Amino acid sequence: INMGCPVKKVVRSGAGSALLQNPILIGKIVAAVRKATPLPLTVKIRSGWDQQTINYLEIGRIAEEEGADGLVLHPRTRSQGFSGHSEWQHIRQLKEQSRIPVIGSGDIFSAADALDMLETTGCDGIMIGRGGYGNPWLFKEIAAALAGDFLPPPGAEERLRVARKHLDLYVDLFGSYKAVMDMRKHLCWYVRGLSGAAQFRQAINKTGNLDGMKDLLESFLTANPEGAAS
Repeated sequence: INMGCPVKKVVRSGAGSALLQNPILIGKIVAAVRKATPLPLTVKIRSGWDQQTINYLEIGRIAEEEGADGLVLHPRTRSQGFSGHSEWQHIRQLKEQSRIPVIGSGDIFSAADALDMLETTGCDGIMIGRGGYGNPWLFKEIAAALAGDFLPPPGAEERLRVARKHLDLYVDLFGSYKAVMDMRKHLCWYVRGLSGAAQFRQAINKTGNLDGMKDLLESFLTANPEGAAS
């Protein structure tokens, strides 16, 4: 159950992180879902609605008492959105209080970040969000780091191969028009941190057809043979 989503259209409906303002209702929802399914039940929350109403420990306790099997905490308030750095100490405090697994979320953009969160908070696992945008290699890099290995960042050829596959899959699922509209942001994430990324963003956002989008992506990555974000 995602009770941490900060998106306005979700919050306006009373869902997502708006529920953090109503702990009693959260308890009723978790209890109802627990009664409805024997499957593993996790509850994702934020630290609170705003700095004046931080209540993640209360919400975590209620969710556990009502039968949740695990908790996921993104330690920012709803009012913070994604600004600043998340308060990882909140994850540690929730872990210390809870008898069920606690998964940490927030500001994991590298394998080093993942290891740091695990060590700093003592959480049972991590959840990747924005860090995976345009960087699907992050998961493999974290797995390698946990095993004591290091994986170098992908080169231009690998970036192009995966970005093209992502684009092709999107076309298969949603058609060319929607792919051109929606994949602009994803392709911008794939080139994030590379030289000329700003110019690429300007060009890709003006592209109105699939072939033009593919040509821009290939020419950009060909011009950046190192392929690794700076």
